[in-house]
Amino acid sequence: MKYVNLGTTGLKVSRICLGMMTYGSKSWREWVLPEVDARPFVKRALEAGINFFDTADVYSLGESEIITGRLLREFGKRENLVIATKVNGALSDDPNDRGLSRKHILQSIDNSLKRLGTDYVDLYQIHRYDSNVPIEETMEALHDVVRAGKALYIGASSMAAWQFVQAQSVSQRHGWTQFVSMQNHYNLVYREEEREMIPYCRATGVGLIPWSPLARGFLAGNRAANKTGDTVRSMSDPFANQLYFADGDFRVLDVVRKLALARGISNAQIALAWMLHKPGITSPIVGASKMYQLDEALAAEDVTLSSSEIAELEGPYVPHPVLGY
Repeated sequence: MKYVNLGTTGLKVSRICLGMMTYGSKSWREWVLPEVDARPFVKRALEAGINFFDTADVYSLGESEIITGRLLREFGKRENLVIATKVNGALSDDPNDRGLSRKHILQSIDNSLKRLGTDYVDLYQIHRYDSNVPIEETMEALHDVVRAGKALYIGASSMAAWQFVQAQSVSQRHGWTQFVSMQNHYNLVYREEEREMIPYCRATGVGLIPWSPLARGFLAGNRAANKTGDTVRSMSDPFANQLYFADGDFRVLDVVRKLALARGISNAQIALAWMLHKPGITSPIVGASKMYQLDEALAAEDVTLSSSEIAELEGPYVPHPVLGY
């Protein structure tokens, strides 16, 4: 496993981040794995050298954080781990139990730390932008979380580039903590982030840790044109139907399949290798509900693509509307 700095920080993270949304409670999502089934994935990830784990308070309404904390304590050492979680999503019907107000952020970090069983998280991220709260309130609250030692760094997730610039500028102006990472929606069939967000992050040293690098399984080839598939997630993930399945997406998938067949490797390895070749990409967040999926993600790190192969993969892409936030 290779390790790289998260943006311009001194924090070293593995080139693959294990996304923990897959592990939690089936009452939240049918395709989620309970703790007993999650154990071998965390163990395998740590044995392979993955040190970066991403979750969120809203995943399984806190159960994902509980499982993440338990398994990382069982198989790892806290000082060797990079634990990331997120805040914003609604955890109950209470109007203050959501969003990026000072009240919710300060309550949420304490609740997340309790569920994770740790004194601090390495990376505390806002799970989308909250237009109902002044950005000054959000950024000052995040700064106070860092000053209190409850988070070492802060990061952001999908939003418009101008919103991210605004947040960074506000923090810089007040001398508050700035975001060191952007968890954005980016993959071979959704590349709109190449227009503004990725160039801005590269220019300012913000690390990119994309979510859905395999397009929720679409690039792995487990979705059909009629929006069905042969996995539990492909049959019970309506969000994917909102993101993918345009005609152009299938043309990209055809090229992925062609190169995978020629190389004798999986679609997922080709798609992740493309991602890892892109400038500025720090650590794609990969989910795995079957062990071969994790093994393919690990193997993708060693796949080298030529410039002509990259051009072939990118050739069929057509512009998309904004998706994911």
